[in-house]
Amino acid sequence: MSNKKYSLYSGGLKGAEEAFGECAQKYGINEINFSFEGHKCSREKNITMLSDAELKKGNISMEIVSARMGRRYAQADKIRKVFQTIFHMVNKGYQVFAIGWIQSDQTVKGGTGWGVELAKFFNRPVSVFDQGENKWFTWEKNEWKEENPKIVHETFCGTGTRNLSDEGKKAIEDLFSRSFAV
Repeated sequence: MSNKKYSLYSGGLKGAEEAFGECAQKYGINEINFSFEGHKCSREKNITMLSDAELKKGNISMEIVSARMGRRYAQADKIRKVFQTIFHMVNKGYQVFAIGWIQSDQTVKGGTGWGVELAKFFNRPVSVFDQGENKWFTWEKNEWKEENPKIVHETFCGTGTRNLSDEGKKAIEDLFSRSFAV
């Protein structure tokens, strides 16, 4: 299958999402970045600005998010738009790849964790590169299993931490290399 048939859905932010976008560009994969008014992207390619009405399609109670993630969010209004944007990324990209830190409660640290939780909730294939362990893990049968994943679905989501390590960046590059031979 031609790489042009693949589409990356992301947010184009500094760090992991920027690295996903750079790899998509290198391999000739469509890149679609979701954003909203007042949100600054590092990747300014193919940005889909979500209107308030579109953002609301991804709306969820912050109490539900807090319960699912096991934490509280101080700036609920600001983080709500970020979570709504993440909904669109995960909803469009069938397979989900994230870079971050898997915590002892099996969630992933920060806003990245919401994308991972949505993928679990939607029963999507989801893999996380844990920057603490420097290994990929895939969610299978309600637990994280070590695995080197490949991109096998035409639509996929790439998200993760803004604090991308060199190992995290290499993990993204290796993921694309494993998936799309040049």
